[in-house]
Amino acid sequence: MFEAAASGLPSLDLPRIVLAIGALGTAAYGVVDVSKAFGGGVSNRGFGDIKGVISQFIPASGQNAAAALSQASVLLTLRANWLNGMALADQKSIAKALIKLNLNATSARGMAAATGVDETVLTSVAAKLSTGEDLTKPETDAYGRFDLLLSAVLDQGYQRADQRYRNSAKLLAVPVAVLLALLGAWAISSQLTGSDIWRAIAGGLLATPLAPVAKDLASAIQAGTKLAQAWQK
Repeated sequence: MFEAAASGLPSLDLPRIVLAIGALGTAAYGVVDVSKAFGGGVSNRGFGDIKGVISQFIPASGQNAAAALSQASVLLTLRANWLNGMALADQKSIAKALIKLNLNATSARGMAAATGVDETVLTSVAAKLSTGEDLTKPETDAYGRFDLLLSAVLDQGYQRADQRYRNSAKLLAVPVAVLLALLGAWAISSQLTGSDIWRAIAGGLLATPLAPVAKDLASAIQAGTKLAQAWQK
């Protein structure tokens, strides 16, 4: 029985099947990524989390006339960075700089509420930053606390956004992979049987999760096959 199983592995050519399914998954991800050309496509997923965080610190236009940049202008910049796939660390750094640029006596109240910093002290810090006046020790401590909490809030927002985007891309890639598998099966034989259709659907469903590990899995199967053949001898 073991001999039959070992001799059947090469005829099935599992490594090639796994690599083919992995390539299908990669192609499906590529098709999903092309949707960026249409208004951002799937890349728009997750930006709502970033917008929600920014809105806590920079109110909508008209609520802070002294703002250096309007909320719309900031969101346009951050959305461009998000759609272009800039590194998350760089995106958070830019978002943080834009928020701190808008820190003034008027916006300090909202920013203090969003980070839990003392409103009066942060308002004093904002006023002194605009005039270049030196900060006192308590003000320096409060500003440092504000900086750390702002980083934490932004990190939370960007991580949630990245997770939502990745999950959405994976979910969308599944039906795309199934469709590509069916089209491939049809291209080989226009007279598809029920078995052919189900095999194509199964391959499409496996393609997305297998794509990142297909090469390693194929290598592992090859190694296992060689080991089984060595034992047979």
